[in-house]
Amino acid sequence: MALLLASAAYAHPGQLPHTHGGSFLAGLMHPLTGLDHLLAMLAIGLWSCRQAPTLRRAMPVLIALGMVCGAGLAWAGVPLLGVEFGIASSVLLAGVLLATLVKLPSAVGGTLVFAFILLHGHAHGSELAPGASALLYALGFVITSVAITLVGRQAGAWLAQRDSRWLRGIGAAIAAAGGALMLG
Repeated sequence: MALLLASAAYAHPGQLPHTHGGSFLAGLMHPLTGLDHLLAMLAIGLWSCRQAPTLRRAMPVLIALGMVCGAGLAWAGVPLLGVEFGIASSVLLAGVLLATLVKLPSAVGGTLVFAFILLHGHAHGSELAPGASALLYALGFVITSVAITLVGRQAGAWLAQRDSRWLRGIGAAIAAAGGALMLG
């Protein structure tokens, strides 16, 4: 456990040497070091297990595109007003979607997920350390974000086969955490 906690500290800007490996590792670790990012990715994955096959299949692509587009906006100097509040809101809303087990049309669900992830990607992109490789950093945080979502989807499918109340309870807890994040 101590090794995991010590490694997580390396995801913060300026902690790793500005090497290609350092940029990639920083990207891999970054989504794991913020509760807001971790909860949002997990909730989206858990929720996606109950969605139409089209949306389930598109989810990894939506996550990757949203992350890269959001980071690209940050790197281009395009500010997104209220990005932190938007991220907290995405945690709350993803938790509500999961708690209610709502099934959305694929286009609506995909658009919502893309918008959520765009905010998270912007935040990740904003934290690129000076001198770090943007490409390798992005590759790292995209891989981890997609992995968290896929783990959530698999866990959601497993839980849904047993008792959907688990999904509802986890969704309610994530929504409550999102509400707490919104309050500061």
